[in-house]
Amino acid sequence: MIRFLLMYLRALLIGCLATAGLLSFSGAATAATQPPAGKPPYALLQMNLCLSGYAGCYAKTQYPKILDETVERIQANDVNAVTLNEACSGDVAQIAERTGYHYRFATIIYNGAPLACKTPAGRGEFGNAVLTKEAIHAAEDAPYSVFSGVEQRRWLCVTTARRVDVCTSHLSTDGEAAGSANSTQCGELAQVLATRAGRPVVFAGDVNRRASCAPEGLWTLTDAAASQAPGIQHAYGNLTGVRLEIERTTYTDHDALVIRGGLPKLA
Repeated sequence: MIRFLLMYLRALLIGCLATAGLLSFSGAATAATQPPAGKPPYALLQMNLCLSGYAGCYAKTQYPKILDETVERIQANDVNAVTLNEACSGDVAQIAERTGYHYRFATIIYNGAPLACKTPAGRGEFGNAVLTKEAIHAAEDAPYSVFSGVEQRRWLCVTTARRVDVCTSHLSTDGEAAGSANSTQCGELAQVLATRAGRPVVFAGDVNRRASCAPEGLWTLTDAAASQAPGIQHAYGNLTGVRLEIERTTYTDHDALVIRGGLPKLA
């Protein structure tokens, strides 16, 4: 009787530990090795980092804490791609090294030349970046035909080994009225994305406007519910079953966006 009772208690204890996730078994899949049920197969993180050293928001970054926060968000969300605005080439290289992601960087021309990030110096040049977990097979970037003030604005797109196009941009801040630089850039961005819509494509960036730049056939998501600078970071694409998560940031003046969805089956 005592032996039977001990065996029963041992089996009950093992069952409780397994349920709590404190035991794993060789040859058996566990929650740590499988994606959660219903998790979409593609995810992207968008952040504006305010890293130039010149903008008024830079003090909030408490450099290098913003780099730690970016790395933590990439790892916590286990994203396939990351789009970064107001970044510095050296900082992006460090983020890529710490996360194991591949990256491409598009340098912004400021007053006729690349802008060196400062405070501290030696962090490379100012611009935008795309990082991807999968290898990058191709990349393209170009300036818009017009810009406001002395800062040239550009778009950047990469094509990954999974043949997913990931794009980003940071548009001018002169307002979205017809005829503004921002409005012209918006139209040109729509053309860039339209040419890539024949395969999976996702764009995310700080477009400094509330009206969408997405071409026909792509959905639009915005950070209208953000607690910081709401409504001006957008995501466009053709992922399926897409959903948006907004995460409050500590060390930059824009909240972070996480876009999750399925990869479409396109001809």
